[in-house]
Amino acid sequence: MIIRHASCSCGQLSARATGEPVRISVCHCLACQRRTGSVFGQQARFLREDVTVTGESTEYARVGDEGPGARFHFCPQCGSTVYYDIVGLEDYLAIPVGAFADPDFPPPTVSVYEERMHKWVVPPADAEHIP
Repeated sequence: MIIRHASCSCGQLSARATGEPVRISVCHCLACQRRTGSVFGQQARFLREDVTVTGESTEYARVGDEGPGARFHFCPQCGSTVYYDIVGLEDYLAIPVGAFADPDFPPPTVSVYEERMHKWVVPPADAEHIP
């Protein structure tokens, strides 16, 4: 059984994920670009029952461009997002892949909001591409 550990920058907030993610995706929407400070957000979605969260978090709720949105949980000390709830998908938790700090993490299989993708970004060719 694979066990992966994600945490914030200071280590106060962490998530332990057991098993493989059910989906790994990159999102090129402008809100994810602002949230991450990067040109896209990358997240791994796990069954909620396979994730154990420890530490204190602060929540920020955001309405999505399409759909009901998400509730982001970040460390109140260092500000790093460690996990989020996708409204309407209560059986899952999403964890930003960067929070795992694992260069061997599997690549994304889905790429969304590609119409907002920076021109130099090249998602994996075999990923599902959603404009």
